[in-house]
Amino acid sequence: MNKETLKGYHVIFLVQSIMFGTGALSLPERLSILGYSQTLMPIFFGIIASISIWPMVWICSKYQSKNLFEINEEVLGKNLGKFINVFIVIQLILLPTAKVSNYVQLIQSTALQEQTTTIPLILLLLLVLYIVNGGIKNIARFCIMAFFITLPMVYFLKWSLEKGDISHVFPVFNHSWSEFFIAFDRGYNSIAGYEVILIFFPYIISKQKAYKHALIGIWISVSLCFMTILVSVMYFSEWQLRNVQYSVLHLFKAGGFSFVERIDIFGITLWVFLVISTVSGYIWAAMKGVNSIISKRKSSHIYIIGVIIFVILSLPLSHENLEKVFIVSYRVGYALLLWPIILIGIYFIKKKQVQS
Repeated sequence: MNKETLKGYHVIFLVQSIMFGTGALSLPERLSILGYSQTLMPIFFGIIASISIWPMVWICSKYQSKNLFEINEEVLGKNLGKFINVFIVIQLILLPTAKVSNYVQLIQSTALQEQTTTIPLILLLLLVLYIVNGGIKNIARFCIMAFFITLPMVYFLKWSLEKGDISHVFPVFNHSWSEFFIAFDRGYNSIAGYEVILIFFPYIISKQKAYKHALIGIWISVSLCFMTILVSVMYFSEWQLRNVQYSVLHLFKAGGFSFVERIDIFGITLWVFLVISTVSGYIWAAMKGVNSIISKRKSSHIYIIGVIIFVILSLPLSHENLEKVFIVSYRVGYALLLWPIILIGIYFIKKKQVQS
């Protein structure tokens, strides 16, 4: 069968949906150390993402039929390549685990305060595995559906926008450089996810337009994050930005409909589509990594990954300890963003050696 199945709009919504996930729910809180000066941070993140995705597309374009795991073995050699791939797979498993953990924590703190979340967790993972089992194009279709189902949530921000103070929007830059870097560290992982293009690039039909399509996906997510931050800064005080957990849901509660008692629960229900989109993309990428390490292509690998995620989240660890593990994982994730640059350097060195 033809491996190239992803059209331009598939690429756009894969990048956009895997990026968005649960990050926007807590982004104002993550950037709260900057106070009202956090408004322009999503734009800054978007610029960095636009620059960092170019090396990814470039190195993939030199090995058009190979994903990142195969490129590692081609450039670094089979043994070293597989060694690096093991760490990448671990990272690709921890990242969706963090997304699922955040969403399950959100459910427990808002909707199921006196109940366990084991059943919702199992149902969520089963649905994700069902979607992933259909392949990358199936995930892309779900991402498109999730985007248009959840887009109306933007309308819920209108009440907060009407009640907000426009004077908060103008940044005063009353923060230090150390506070800026802390906010960057906390906030940038909220828009990560576009690096999965390193795995699904071989499936793209119009590879020469992949960078353009990926940029569109990045800036759709960045625009939505910017809108969320803008309304949050207008509506909340600086104290609320620091202390209100999942502040975006409180934006929804600024107004409401007479026929909806708790509109924040309605928002949580819709948000599950975005979580599934993100987690599906990461698990599919992790499955490809496992296939490359074991050298056997088995769909059963996705179920093993699902069990690993369930076991990690079922361990008798506090949410704070789990969060520390996920923070380390986020910081290691920056290495994955920079890894294509290292591959490009090795590529040119090997090319120069062959020519000489």
